[in-house]
Formats: sequence, C-alpha cells, structure tokens
Amino acid sequence: MTGRGVDQILPHPGDPRLEEGYLRDARDYVRAAEQVNGPIAHPVAFTWPWGCALRAMDDAGSDVRVINLETSVTQSDIFAPGKAVHYRMNPNNLPVLLAARPDVCMLANNHVLDFGRPGLTDTLDVLSVAGLGPVGAGRDAAEAAQPVTVDAGDGGRVVVLGWAATSSGVPSSWAAGPDRPGVNLLPDLSDATADMIAEQLARLRRRGDVVIVSVHWGSNWGYGVAREQIRFAHRLVDAGADIVHGHSSHHPRPVEIHKGKLILYGCGDFIDDYEGIGGYEEYRDDLRLLYVASVEPETGRLASLRMTPLQARRMRLHHASHPDTEWTRDVLDRISRRFATRVDLEADGTLVAAAA
Repeated sequence: MTGRGVDQILPHPGDPRLEEGYLRDARDYVRAAEQVNGPIAHPVAFTWPWGCALRAMDDAGSDVRVINLETSVTQSDIFAPGKAVHYRMNPNNLPVLLAARPDVCMLANNHVLDFGRPGLTDTLDVLSVAGLGPVGAGRDAAEAAQPVTVDAGDGGRVVVLGWAATSSGVPSSWAAGPDRPGVNLLPDLSDATADMIAEQLARLRRRGDVVIVSVHWGSNWGYGVAREQIRFAHRLVDAGADIVHGHSSHHPRPVEIHKGKLILYGCGDFIDDYEGIGGYEEYRDDLRLLYVASVEPETGRLASLRMTPLQARRMRLHHASHPDTEWTRDVLDRISRRFATRVDLEADGTLVAAAA
C-alpha cells in the first residue's frame, strides 16, 4: 500500500488531499507515524519503505516475486464515491516498486479503482510500461482475466491469475465488462465458480508450470476464515492451483498445506502507512511477514515455506526482535493448527511451516 502517507515521504509526493471522515491530508499519516516511532527525514530514498526486506529477498534467491499492489498509481483527482478511504501514489514514485523488482503486481483489490476507471487505466499504463506485470484488472473483462506468465528458468513457468471477492470490500460495480475497465471479480465462491476457474487452468497449464491463484477476499481483521473461503481454496487446489495467495487482512491469517499444496488465507500488510492508527493493537499489525515458498515444479507440491518476520517503524521495514518473532510464531502456529499445519521457529529467526 504505497499510496497516501507512504507516497508523501517519497521524492515526488502527489496531491495530499483526502476525502476521509477524520483526516483530510495524507501528511497526517506521516505525522502519526512520527509521533509513535520518531521523525522521518523525508524525502526518503525509493528503497526506504522496503528496508531490510530487500536484502532478505535477495538472500532468498527467489525466481518470481509477486505482490498485491493495493493503490491506484495516478494523478487523477476523481475520488471514487461512497468509499471511506482512497489510496493514490504519484506515478513519478513508481521507482519505489522497481526497487523490489516484482515480476507480478496483483491489482484485483478494493483500492485499485479508488480514483475511478481513469485512475485504473493510468495504473495499468504505468505498470505495463515498466514491465511490472499487472494481473487481475484490465481495460476490459478479457484483459482483466488474463494471467501473467513468468519464465522461471530451465523451461519452467510460473503462471499467476488474479481475482477479487466482494467480501474484501470490492464493489460489484468495479467488475470489468466487455467494454469497461475494472477488476476480475468473482461472482461468488460457489462450486460452479471453482469449476469455471478449473476450466481456465486446464487450458493454460503446461507440463512443469507452477500455478498461483491470487485472491483478494475476506475482512480486514480477525483470525477466523469463512467456511466458504476454505471450501473454495480447497476447490482451487483440486482445480490445479499450486499456491493460493490470499490477501485483504491487515495481519497474517492461517497457513494450510492441503494435499501438499500451499494455501495462504491472508498474508497481511507489508508496506503501509498504518503506524499510529489505533484500535486493533491485539493483532500487532506492525509485524509483517515476507513469504518465500519453494515448489516442486513437476508436482506443484510445497517443498518449503519460509517466512521472515519484520516490523514497520518510521514507514520502513526492520527485522523483528526475538520476542516479537516468538509472538508471531506462537500466533501463526495456534491459528494454523486448525488446518493441520504447524509453524516452527528456526535458529536464524525464520519461521517455517509444515504439515502437522
């Protein structure tokens, strides 16, 4: 979520005006963060928000990097009506994304049209020119449904498809149409919808592919997972998904290894401007996770899931302390046990998930 307050500390801050119930200036989010953790000498470098996560990603040696980009990249001033919060990043601040070298930017979420369809079109144009692989939204329904395919070396491919569910706050009016820009919106989480996705995966998949289905769903807070989400995630795995990449919650939700395949029900936030915002302290949303999944290319089965605990301070990611790492492990292990998955803490401070 590199818009709003994060956008204001970058070298090219956009218009700070907001239309929120309590705050009317994005710089107020910067001031709130400074009140909690100290001053931020902005403008900061484009690498600043990622902090030590950049080194952690490089050390992981990943073939493909996937992010959920939950902001509109635009200078449009057309605020989407009926929304309490709007995220916008100045296109001139795009190097903040380039710093992390993502291969795929998932856009099917509840903020990518915060500045209307013009804002979405701007976002698509900016990302496409930069080669950042937008998925889950498009200039029409056909483009929104198109996967992004990334060469993973040795002839292997990673195929990423993106959808959003209305449970995450995506208005039904945001759905892409035959001649209308929008997001790739799921009609529901029924078996019939899962069958539709299964047909698409069958057409796309080639031998040796790793298929990621990225889904924006569920509420912002709480550790529970709706029964229909669990069933739908299982159906996606049965349909051929090797990884279900779920997001929307502001903190991590359970991890499941279902039939050897990885399901992340909610990855939590990574970069945002939430420091200093109270009300949900019990969930410790200042603690973040970097997920590194290794998959067997011939079977799609999970070989390992390693998670690096981080903490946001002064809108920058730092390695979490040992007590905070233990707290994260304890919570993630407890909430994942329901899904027959355990989470262990290794000597280097990395969390590792495995079937219980």
